[in-house]
Amino acid sequence: MDTIFKALADPARRVLLDSLRAKDGQTLQNLQAHLDMTRFGVMKHLGVLEDAGLIVTRKSGRFKHHYLNALPLQEAIDRWIDPYRVKPAARAVLDLKSKLEGSLTMTETPDFMMQTYIRCTQDALWDALTDPAAHAAYNFMASNVERDGDRLVYYTADGSTMLVCRETQLDPKSRIASTFEPMWAPDVPASRVVYLLAAQGDFCQLTVEHYDLPPENAGVQDGWHRTMAGLKSWLETGTPTKFPPTQP
Repeated sequence: MDTIFKALADPARRVLLDSLRAKDGQTLQNLQAHLDMTRFGVMKHLGVLEDAGLIVTRKSGRFKHHYLNALPLQEAIDRWIDPYRVKPAARAVLDLKSKLEGSLTMTETPDFMMQTYIRCTQDALWDALTDPAAHAAYNFMASNVERDGDRLVYYTADGSTMLVCRETQLDPKSRIASTFEPMWAPDVPASRVVYLLAAQGDFCQLTVEHYDLPPENAGVQDGWHRTMAGLKSWLETGTPTKFPPTQP
């Protein structure tokens, strides 16, 4: 927690986060344009943000792309602000921000990327991502999730189909690739999601990469934050946890 507040204390680092909020996946050269400092100075600030978990990076060829990772900040807000019952305003600040087959190439970069650490086994995390009953325990909107072959079908409380995700590649306990087909907006094309799992001692590192995300689905990013927060809480406490949008 200290590293998060330290990272946010510097105005230059806040400028970098604001820039990534406006446009994810920027390179060092892109980000340097927002600050009047040397390339090395920007790299040092990005290193502090990465150490704090507020950004995650992905190499593509000789370029490194930077993505805002809101989960650590969300956890800090849940801990320090929720008790004072101003969560709606705090979450507003966090509104930071198709190829259905085949594997991703190394030259592709995701449109959205996030990363979190969960105190659980790799087996437990894999099961949570592949078992439909588990998805129903932490997905922020789904009341029921059913498996139909290689598809996970998500339903809302009124029985409407909300989302369909068809698994296109499963590398046991390490990688899941699937489609992301938003039934709430049938005219929006399908996109792709990749989950990357890695054991980290007593924790598991989970990275979510979302590709081919159309502009009409920009709000999906907030849904990922809520769903992954629910997944982490559920795996660490054993209690089904959902973080639905705050009602006005």
